[in-house]
Amino acid sequence: MNITRRTLLASAAVLAAPTIARAETTTVEFYFPVAVGGPITKIIDGFAADFMKENPEIVLKPVYAGNYTDTLTKAVTATKAGTGPQLAVLLSTDVFSLIDDELVVPFDTTADDKAWLSSFYPAFMANGQINGRTWGVPFQRSTIVMYYNKAAFAEVGLDAEKPPATWAEFSAAATKLTKRDGDKVTRWGAEIPATGFTYWLLQAMVAEAGGSMGSADGTKVLFTEPAVERGLQFWLDLANVQKAHPPGIVDWGTAPRDFLEGRAAMIWHTTGNLTNIKTNASFPFGVAMLPADVRRGSPTGGGNFYMFKSASPAQQAASTKFLKWVTSPERAAAWGVATGYVATSPAAWETKAMKDYVAGFPAASVARDQLQYAVPEFSTHENQRVVTIIDDELQAALLGKKTAKEALTDAQAAATRVLKPFQKA
Repeated sequence: MNITRRTLLASAAVLAAPTIARAETTTVEFYFPVAVGGPITKIIDGFAADFMKENPEIVLKPVYAGNYTDTLTKAVTATKAGTGPQLAVLLSTDVFSLIDDELVVPFDTTADDKAWLSSFYPAFMANGQINGRTWGVPFQRSTIVMYYNKAAFAEVGLDAEKPPATWAEFSAAATKLTKRDGDKVTRWGAEIPATGFTYWLLQAMVAEAGGSMGSADGTKVLFTEPAVERGLQFWLDLANVQKAHPPGIVDWGTAPRDFLEGRAAMIWHTTGNLTNIKTNASFPFGVAMLPADVRRGSPTGGGNFYMFKSASPAQQAASTKFLKWVTSPERAAAWGVATGYVATSPAAWETKAMKDYVAGFPAASVARDQLQYAVPEFSTHENQRVVTIIDDELQAALLGKKTAKEALTDAQAAATRVLKPFQKA
């Protein structure tokens, strides 16, 4: 090869190199609520890696930002500082606050988006749909279910295949299942946690009593309605009358540990704990819908994906592409099997993976079946402030510092003051 030809080829290579280097990618950072590392982070990291293999033009950066409260605080602070994420999984109940602060954008901007959004269970869409627009895409979603120890049931002569279906049956079973050694309780019949999500557990009882804790538009609370007091009194009576529930407050993390270690025969907890209990229980256990008063009922719970206004048009398009990918039936099924959270679309339950899972572990379908009785999780404007008010008052009642009526009356007054600016004249 002569010098002129070598020179021409070298020049062509130099000219071509910038074209390769300039191949454009779009980076999407999303915050995910995980307090510590472990299986959840590995699953999300795996999803991100698989998506990027299929879509090399998009770079996904998951950021594990702590619990839900930490994640919300970090996402809002970073966004206001101009360094925020494009996506975040936050509580479905944060929707009013995110809209009020003008931090997020709706998803239903095209006909294709609307067709995709219509594929989810309506119960999971309710919290994210405000004023005719869809602001949240369901992902890490749950309901409250009842876990019960079948061996303990058999021990006291209860039918392990017929869990309590009403409040009266639940109270009677809890009393019978409570085990004492003299003055010491070695096993409680029931535990309902009262930290972290106190209002959420109460809302289940309120729904079962046929009531609601707030208005659909998030501007009013209904804490003094009879069904709310009835629900709280039922909770209090389990400890104070039936003596079948620990006095005071059961911690959110303590309930599943007590269940697994045989210190509680029945617990109410998120279906998101299903895989943990399935993996670690050393005894046969059952999963059941929550018992009914005038009806069955449980609020939905968990997190939605939100898209922040700070995302550029290219990032919005990339984010939407990722969300449609990660919520597809196959991946929704994989997420549900791996975590215990409820696969969020009917199509996910029709996949082979989910059908095989349910065939081998029928308890996995209980939370899905309970969706027909589900209600949207309690949510208001200034949601964190209002939730703190009601949680503090509920805990005061559980600790015996106030009666149910006193606690709810005080919560109503304080929350009404917070929400007054959002109420139309």
